[in-house]
Amino acid sequence: MLESLRERAIRRERMDGEDLPAAELAQAYRRLRTLNRLFAAAGPIRCGVGRLWIDAGRPTRLSVLDVGAGSGDVNRALLRWADRNRVELTIRLVDRREEACREAMRLFRGEKRVAVERGDLFDLPERSADIVTAAQFVHHFGSDELPGVIRRMLDASRLGVVVSDLRRHVVPWAAVWLTARIITRNPSIRIDGPLSVARGFRDEDWDRLASEGGFRDLRYWRKAPYRYVVVIRKNAL
Repeated sequence: MLESLRERAIRRERMDGEDLPAAELAQAYRRLRTLNRLFAAAGPIRCGVGRLWIDAGRPTRLSVLDVGAGSGDVNRALLRWADRNRVELTIRLVDRREEACREAMRLFRGEKRVAVERGDLFDLPERSADIVTAAQFVHHFGSDELPGVIRRMLDASRLGVVVSDLRRHVVPWAAVWLTARIITRNPSIRIDGPLSVARGFRDEDWDRLASEGGFRDLRYWRKAPYRYVVVIRKNAL
């Protein structure tokens, strides 16, 4: 049944539980890569990192830390962006789940610019990387938790934060619901795919976050198809 999309859904996603079978999780990460490819998940992160890179004066070296990275697949586009712009890029993928780290290590095997680390955002040292990114990660948190999450990401960054997440709208909800049922029988994908959209955002959610969190330079743009890119410069706080 179609979720009410007027407000962010509060029901927790299946993959946020602690007792899912390892095989189901591993398959879910692989199917998420398919959804990310079909729905152009990499574009907003690449766009946001590019904006902060330009703001910083186009440095020749750049470090990115992706929190809640899953298998980290969206970062493949970031590596291609770095090649085109002759940027010496290093990426750290951080996720608290062992299964996610295992998938990421398999995906980036042999890629020396990418390191995988099991860990938690809230345990990261300050200034851990130039840019801290989060792709479809922050919708896992409630609206009252978001200011603390973004503040912690900013603490871990030197230049700023890039967030990519889902726009809450009936079109992507229906598209993800249908696509998930076509590509897999995995219950985590079939349940969490449309629920992720229902836990997503609208313009007013980012406006409220900027106001309540005191993020004066929070900028956001809608990106096709039905995504947001959010950029916060650290030195503008």
